[in-house]
Amino acid sequence: MVLEMKIPEEPTLQAAAESAPGVFTYLLSFVYIGIYWNNHHHFFALVRHISGAVLWANLHLLSWLSSLPFTTAWMGESHFARLPVMIYGGDLLMCVIAWFIMQMTVVRAEGPNSVVPTAIGRDLKGKLSPFLYIAGILVSLLSPVLGVAIYTIVAVMWLVPDRRFERHAAALESGG
Repeated sequence: MVLEMKIPEEPTLQAAAESAPGVFTYLLSFVYIGIYWNNHHHFFALVRHISGAVLWANLHLLSWLSSLPFTTAWMGESHFARLPVMIYGGDLLMCVIAWFIMQMTVVRAEGPNSVVPTAIGRDLKGKLSPFLYIAGILVSLLSPVLGVAIYTIVAVMWLVPDRRFERHAAALESGG
């Protein structure tokens, strides 16, 4: 899975400015992949039982994450055209749905008394994110740049570290 940042064709400020949408979408998607990477790492530090269903749910998440380079490139190269921005939002929406499915599959495999459901807790950001992606997709019908702004807000919201999984993993390591 590779995100690509295109180099301007000419060594001019105008060419660099024309590359700005591609650079921005690259950075946005890089942040999203980093968020999923970190949360995945911390989440699976709590998991004690991996079933076949968990593996398939994890692959489902990976399939949507692996489409981000395509939707990222399309959105950047189109300079935030309506359809690519909406498709990018749809990709982000499917990533968050796949994350939820993976979490619930792990909860089912771990059992109701495991630390995993406790660590997930109320998950307000996780519950709010799909609605914001849908809002971004719908807003993109009127203004694709505002849709991208909503996707950026969600990424910023997730940049604030979510310590739920870390706290529970530390408690498990210390015997708590």
